[in-house]
Order: sequence, then structure tokens, then C-alpha cells
Amino acid sequence: MKIGLVLASTPGYSETFFSSKIKGLQEHGFHVVLLVQKVDPSFTLCPVVKGPKVYKNSILQMMSMILVFLKLLFNLKAVINYIKLEKNVPIKTRRLVKNLYINSHLLSQKLDWLHFGFVTQAIGSELVAKAIKAKMAVSFRGFDINVYPVKYPTCYDLVWNHVDKVHSISKDLLQKAYGLGLSQNMPYDIITPAADMSKFIDIKDTKVANEKIQILTIARLNWIKGLDLALDAMKLLKNKGLDFEYHIIGSGTKTEFERYKFQRDQNQLNDYVSFHGKLSHQATLLKLKAVDIYLQPSIQEGFCNAVIEAQALGLLCIVTDGGALSENIVNEKTGWVVPKRLPELLSEKILEVINLPESKKNEISENAKLRVKNSFNIKDQQVQFIKFYASA
Repeated sequence: MKIGLVLASTPGYSETFFSSKIKGLQEHGFHVVLLVQKVDPSFTLCPVVKGPKVYKNSILQMMSMILVFLKLLFNLKAVINYIKLEKNVPIKTRRLVKNLYINSHLLSQKLDWLHFGFVTQAIGSELVAKAIKAKMAVSFRGFDINVYPVKYPTCYDLVWNHVDKVHSISKDLLQKAYGLGLSQNMPYDIITPAADMSKFIDIKDTKVANEKIQILTIARLNWIKGLDLALDAMKLLKNKGLDFEYHIIGSGTKTEFERYKFQRDQNQLNDYVSFHGKLSHQATLLKLKAVDIYLQPSIQEGFCNAVIEAQALGLLCIVTDGGALSENIVNEKTGWVVPKRLPELLSEKILEVINLPESKKNEISENAKLRVKNSFNIKDQQVQFIKFYASA
């Protein structure tokens, strides 16, 4: 069976979800080809086909289009099928030409499945799978369902009409997709992100003797991650006399960084809060091992890999009930879930956890590691994807 996986770019070193999926499929005899716009030459896990470039220069764009369309003559049957399907939508000629160009690397494939790694990537390519006689699958992740449709409410209408099966990383995202028009009869599998436990065994404990409580969040500097709420919670902890350090790992735009830096200053937290920017995966794991509490204050989350990894390391995790975080953490057993958008409750829960008996902290820590091992492990995830394609 041949799977075409559509992504924006080849997976980076920290994007273990896609890499482990590809490895698992290959180990069970599947042929996987990546269909992307950007290629990292260091990626060698499977064959990669790069999509056509869009040029700002009109002459270069015209030359590129001529070359691409000449190559499409070798796949004339798929092109004719695609044109017929698009005209039934219907679509204007100019848009049809643009779609042919953008989807040319997909139309040239001979596949059993065309799987869009993010459902947003299927927009404008909804009819390609039928044109090449393949089944179509899409994956739901946080941005796809929680953010993009807010601005474009009907963006997936054509996708829903042509997709054969969906993959969601959480129950929460699947339920929201139903609200966006996905048929309740659509075949689906929920396959969560996972952690390779072997990578955590050799991570040394970098915690040092320190009277200050160490708290950490891994998140993009984006409003949906609730960092403003976390900073307000830190202000409350400071006012209550707690001696702590709050570390934030993650990148963002200059405007976003300035916003949170300003809030840190306004909350008089310059001696308490540190922004570390984007770190390598290994550096992030070492930083995780050095803290007491992992905090995820998000307003919405598709699932959150960082929370899985924090649990795998046995950290005491406090999260909000934003999106699928309450599927990630079992409240009072592997961590704690508090209502989102309430800094007061975040600060109260942090103090409560700090003051727990060591025996209770150890119990929660061991429960967290065991749950990741049993429920979020790479091998199970790989088997689930094999069933995903075989059962449709």
C-alpha cells in the first residue's frame, strides 16, 4: 500500500509524531512518500516530492507554469479527471489553472491514500484524491479546528464532501468538527500524540538545591496559549510571598514577545519570569528535568505534546480545561485540571500542589509516567495508523 502524506515541509527533529508514523508504516511494508513545499536536505526517512514554487516575478512564474504543465502531460488521465471534477463544483477558469499548478505534484502520484497531515492543507486540493483514484484522509490538529474556522466558518465544506476518513488527535477536536459540518457517519480514528519513552530514560535530573519553586511552560507566544493568564497567576503568587522562578520556552513574533515582556514588567515580575525563546528538543527536556511544576495555561489545545513529555518525566502537571487538555491529564491522578481563564484558580492550585505531602507528589508523578507508558506510547500509535489505513 502506498501512502502520500501532505505536509508543509519535511518533519523537523522535534516533530516525532510524523517521523514515528512514517517509520511504523515502513516497518509494516507500507510505502510512504512525503508531498511538501519545503524540503530539508537532511531528511532521508522516505522519498520526498516538492511542490511547485510560486514566484513573485511574473516571467519566472509563467516559465515555471509551462514546465509544470508539460510534465503533467505524462499524467493526462488524472489531469482530465481533475478538470472534470473541478468544473462540477463549479470553478472559474483562472482558479482552475492555479489549482492545477499548485496540485501538480499531487496529481502526478500513484497512491492508495492521499493523507493531508493538517486539514487546512486540503483546502484547494479537495478533489485531487478522486482524480488520481486514491482515498482521501485528513488529520485534525488544534489550529485546524480551534482557530482557522473562526475566521472562515465554511472553509471545510468541500473537504467534508470528499474525504473518506478522518484522523483526530483528540475527542474534543472531533466533536468540534461535527459542529463545523462533518458528518456524524464519517469513519474516524482518534490517535493521540505519543512519546518515545526510551528517549526519557537517560535524561539526567538537572534539578539543583534551590529554595525557589521552579515552574515551566512550553508554548508559542500566542494568545491561545494563555500566557497572559499565567503571568497574572504569577503576580498573585508573588503577592502571597511565594519565592519562585517561572520559565517560558517558546518563540513568537516581535510584537508577541514585547506584549508579554511588557506584562511581566507591569506585574513587577522581572526577577521572577524568564523567556528562553525556542530551544532544541534535548535542551527543552533538560530544562523540564530541572523544574518542580509544569504549567499549561492554554485557552485551547488540540492535545499538547509538551504535557505528554512533562508527564513522561514525572513532573507535577497543572493544566487548564482548554480543549483536549482534560483528555491528556487525568485530574487528581496524573496531574490537575483547573478551569481556563481564571488566574486565581491557577495560583491557588500551584500553592496547593506545592504544599502536598511528598508521598502524594510521588504518587502523582509515578501515575503520570505509567499513563504515558501505557496510553501514549509510540508503538501503539504506529499500530493504530496501520489499522487506520487497513480498516477503510
